[in-house]
Amino acid sequence: MGIKPSLGTRLFRHVLLPLVIIWALGAAVTLGISNYFVGQAFDRALLDDAYSAANRVTRDGELPVIRLSPAEMDTLLFDQTEHVYFSLMAADGTFVAGHRGLPVPPNATRHAPETAPAFSDLFFEGQALRGVTLHKTQPVPFILVMTQTTTSRGKLLERLVVYSLLPQGLLLIGLAWWFRRAIRSDLAAFSALQSDLEKREVRDLSPLAFTAETSDVQQVGDAVNALLVRVGEGVSALREFTGNVAHELRTPLAGIRALTTYGLRHGEPAVWRKSLQDIAKSEERASHLVEQLLALAFADEARINLSFEKIRLDNTVRSVVLGFVSKADALGADLGAQGLDVPVEVWGHTVLVEGILNNLLDNALRYGRAPENLQHLVTVKLQVLDDGVVLLRVTDNGPGMDSAQTIDVQARWQQGAAGRQLGEGTGLGLAIVARYAQLMGARVTLGRPSGEDGQSVTIYFPALDKTL
Repeated sequence: MGIKPSLGTRLFRHVLLPLVIIWALGAAVTLGISNYFVGQAFDRALLDDAYSAANRVTRDGELPVIRLSPAEMDTLLFDQTEHVYFSLMAADGTFVAGHRGLPVPPNATRHAPETAPAFSDLFFEGQALRGVTLHKTQPVPFILVMTQTTTSRGKLLERLVVYSLLPQGLLLIGLAWWFRRAIRSDLAAFSALQSDLEKREVRDLSPLAFTAETSDVQQVGDAVNALLVRVGEGVSALREFTGNVAHELRTPLAGIRALTTYGLRHGEPAVWRKSLQDIAKSEERASHLVEQLLALAFADEARINLSFEKIRLDNTVRSVVLGFVSKADALGADLGAQGLDVPVEVWGHTVLVEGILNNLLDNALRYGRAPENLQHLVTVKLQVLDDGVVLLRVTDNGPGMDSAQTIDVQARWQQGAAGRQLGEGTGLGLAIVARYAQLMGARVTLGRPSGEDGQSVTIYFPALDKTL
């Protein structure tokens, strides 16, 4: 594969080629016009000499004769740079006077009106001639051919062409130099951008200090900086994810290792069984933590890459609730749903809605346990308000949280009192809910059910017509 030309070279070629073509066409037009008018000027002088000689023709019987003295003949045929030849013939082509052997133009002996002199190109004695033929009827019908060499014509035409095309050629060279210089100047910003990128360290994702004189080049620099920002955000999210995983998994893995060592030191089956049960709980907590961390990483990626569309929220809620029925039965909880019999559409993404409900229902079933004398109730409610806002609420009848706690638990790694008491959870669930809702333009509120104990988390989705 050959070396590709640079952008500056391609632009220069695209500019210079039309200029050269236009210059060549201009030169051809100039040459044609110059040739036409130079020929007309010399033809007019030659015709004047022919008329002057024709006016000296008289009649000698039935033949024409030219009455010129030797001095007058020399004057007629004199030219500083050219050789002049003429031939006088009778109407039938019989040579009468002049230069014998001078070629006769085609159809010269055919009768033509006196007002129609005919010009033609001839060759005589190895010389190129320009001639004019006159047909006269008075004082007797005759034909006069007057010719001259074309050296002066050619030299004058050459001078006209040189003096007209040379300035145009110099102008073309000047324009080519100016265009090349201007193209290099305008593309210098690209070279600076390339140089800055080549000098960058691998971990340096800070924006480039890039300025350009044209909007197109500036947009390229802005696009590169925007790309660096997105890459930086992705790298930061990856670093945060790996840091969180390394930090948070250390505790459950250390616990699993300690439980395994403890069980191996004892030979009683009861101790083994207890150790295996504790190991299973630690593994469950570690798996849950990984799932939560992956959900947060997905949220960071979704902010850039995820596309949203109209979704049937009632169908998504129904599907998630049905998936939690068996878990609710195992925990002795009464899981119910309201408002799913009416189609409800919102602008969002099914995966994000499922993530929100999964975390809310998991929290409600884990930490929203009612006192021993009450049935554990978890309710999912879907409702369209008067202004078109869609309400999605998950309520339990557990211990709930006060207003200060509801603010704290929305931050990462913050657990409520129930979670700390049970020794479960990671403190990421509500942070994931808040992040997913933010991506879809929704709003999250936490509080207690009106006049009741327990906890409720409400997601307000904007009206569909306000998100289109």
